[in-house]
Amino acid sequence: MRTLDSYDFSGKKALVRVDFNVPLNDKFEITDDTRIKATVPTITKILNDGGACILMSHLGRPKNGPTEKYSLKHLVTPLSLIFGRTVKFADDCIGEQATGLAANLQPGEILLLENLRFYKEEEKGDEEFAQKLAKLGDVWVMDAFGTAHRAHASTAVIGQYFPDKVCGYVMQAELDNAQRILEHAERPFTAIMGGAKISDKILIIERLLDNVDNLIIGGGMSYTFSKAKGGNIGKSLLEADKQDLTLEILEKAKSKGVNIILPLDNVIADDFSNDANRQTVKAGEIPDGWEGLDIGPESVKLFLDIVANSKTILWNGPMGVFEFPNFAVGTNAIAEAVVKATEENDAFSLIGGGDSASAVNNAGYGDRVSYVSTGGGALLEYMEGKTLPGVAALEA
Repeated sequence: MRTLDSYDFSGKKALVRVDFNVPLNDKFEITDDTRIKATVPTITKILNDGGACILMSHLGRPKNGPTEKYSLKHLVTPLSLIFGRTVKFADDCIGEQATGLAANLQPGEILLLENLRFYKEEEKGDEEFAQKLAKLGDVWVMDAFGTAHRAHASTAVIGQYFPDKVCGYVMQAELDNAQRILEHAERPFTAIMGGAKISDKILIIERLLDNVDNLIIGGGMSYTFSKAKGGNIGKSLLEADKQDLTLEILEKAKSKGVNIILPLDNVIADDFSNDANRQTVKAGEIPDGWEGLDIGPESVKLFLDIVANSKTILWNGPMGVFEFPNFAVGTNAIAEAVVKATEENDAFSLIGGGDSASAVNNAGYGDRVSYVSTGGGALLEYMEGKTLPGVAALEA
């Protein structure tokens, strides 16, 4: 795989697949620019070499073509400020304007194309669409790790039309850090898995059982474990058809000498609301009509003690409904513990994208852990051992 540092972009027009799928408020203002800032080193390297950048991305999930809400034009001003130059914008990604602006782009200039997903051909991996995109640039740079697990036109199919294809810094860092976790983890190695569903994490959990010393399980998925063990979980999240699977996971972990740690207590609510009545109960003792929305103080203490003594930490998924401040205590405590282990115990910490990344970044801890992944689903699939189309396209 060709790396960015091994390529000279002088006089080249680099067609760069970035992940600018950032959240916007109702005024179309960016509320979290983490993904944009992650691409700055890649774009800067190309410009400093004397190349030009043609940026392509998706934004949201537009259903029927062009949609104001999902237009990348809303990113032009923020991008211009970040790069200290006027970013040009094409109101299409393959039309005449895009072709004309790309043809006339000079070294040191940046062109942003309109949302790729305004064309259904993008997600279908259409070859003709990919070929039209490819004609805009001289070299393809893949730097959108967050979409590397999709065989879309711009993330994988397009690679076949370029003799020169380069792995961007974001992609390279994601792959390097995932490999460090999987193959070079210093022990004790603790994985923290949260989120709503076991079904979303079962493959990564099974892979981790061959690698980790401790597996902490919190969030919505923990209630299915609790129910399977004979506990009462009220109206908490439950995947009823996965109860046998949870017992198998516990047995498998035991046979491999892996310590699985489940919550000891839960903060429960009588409604799915930040302002609901709440109380703390032992795990497995949630009364009818109540639901678990966070881990309790005993769980926090137990989890924190394990994290504090770890040298490698992988965290994917919140401990509760962290969008509600009253039920974000467990998730925030984990974030603080991971930071402390990183800074004081010299642990290597990888935050696995998605909600965990949001929790860490929102708390202002993003630069105090070892690495925050920009691609939740892609990272999980890579760590599960799956081939990512966006990675395979760079290697082909």
